[in-house]
Amino acid sequence: MTALAKTELLQLIQGTPPLLTDYPDLEAQLQPNGVDLTLKEVFSIKGQGVIPVSNTGRELSTLTPLTYDDTGRIHLPPGNYLITYNEVVSLPKNVMALGRARSSLLRCGTAIHTAVWDAGYSGRSQSLMVVYNRDGITFERNARLMQLVFFRLSGTTEGYEGIYQNENTIRY
Repeated sequence: MTALAKTELLQLIQGTPPLLTDYPDLEAQLQPNGVDLTLKEVFSIKGQGVIPVSNTGRELSTLTPLTYDDTGRIHLPPGNYLITYNEVVSLPKNVMALGRARSSLLRCGTAIHTAVWDAGYSGRSQSLMVVYNRDGITFERNARLMQLVFFRLSGTTEGYEGIYQNENTIRY
């Protein structure tokens, strides 16, 4: 497995299908070892979830969208939030990705927890954000939050086929 560098990432972004779409500012987001994902939406999380052995009994917690103020900012007090990114990621069947919070976010007492982006996944993903700072944190819409690092696999896989395939990509 090999991490992809900026030059190869740009080739994949410009390819068909593109590795990444719906990015606000690719020049600012493209990093030497990955791509910064940006903030689209924030949700508060309420209620208990249920994660059974099979997906048939899965119950997710209730999400309530939070709104930006007139200046395009949102203040989050300490707590847990579900965030949605602007970018749609479309991974080939020989590329997977892992996400890590940007260091500035960590220095402000906030963390992002993510799942693995499996080869073959396509969608506008979500992550868990935890604000630990007792004074909270303020974000502007489209702030860069997390770096997604892409890895070329040693071979092609069957690809992701779970329930989150094409999540948050319906256009009205």
